[in-house]
Amino acid sequence: MSEAALFPVFLKLDGRPVLLVGGGVVAELRLAELVRAGARVTVVAPHVRPAILAHEGVIVAQREFADGDLDGVWLAVAAASPDANRRVADAALARRVFVNAVDDAQRATAYTGGVLRRGGVTIAVSTEGRAPALAGLLREALEAVVPDEIEMWVAVAHRAREEQRAARVPMADRRPLLLRSLNRLYATRGADVEAPV
Repeated sequence: MSEAALFPVFLKLDGRPVLLVGGGVVAELRLAELVRAGARVTVVAPHVRPAILAHEGVIVAQREFADGDLDGVWLAVAAASPDANRRVADAALARRVFVNAVDDAQRATAYTGGVLRRGGVTIAVSTEGRAPALAGLLREALEAVVPDEIEMWVAVAHRAREEQRAARVPMADRRPLLLRSLNRLYATRGADVEAPV
């Protein structure tokens, strides 16, 4: 029997407690994304890079991880040594807390991927923990094809959604109507920009 597929999801972490175990370069990168998401981050590691200490609003405990550090958190990120990551993943599993265990796909229950953010759109690519570098390359390829004016697409789509909901347009009819609205953007702007279809 093959392994079950991952359920892709974006987490709303704004104001929610998240544990980050590790104080090195990888932890620093993960911290930046967690802070950007508005998470209330606690970092636990015996040695912490100065850039991590400089993050305003982040709680830093310079010590070894303890199982109780997971109490009340919504997500854990283990970005330390393989042994520490293993301990965090095992403790998180016992508490039913999702954990992104860096470089340990077998123990992780949450995976990060290659992420492209542009104009109100977030696209994430995952290889289900098997080839993170490939996810990064795929993200770079997507950067080349996602149009610069995507923010305008989002504005049109948002407006169309509100209008369609108010008019009780059936879900099955909404996408074709949206596509027509997007194509009208290019019809009115001339042929200097390639249309979505």
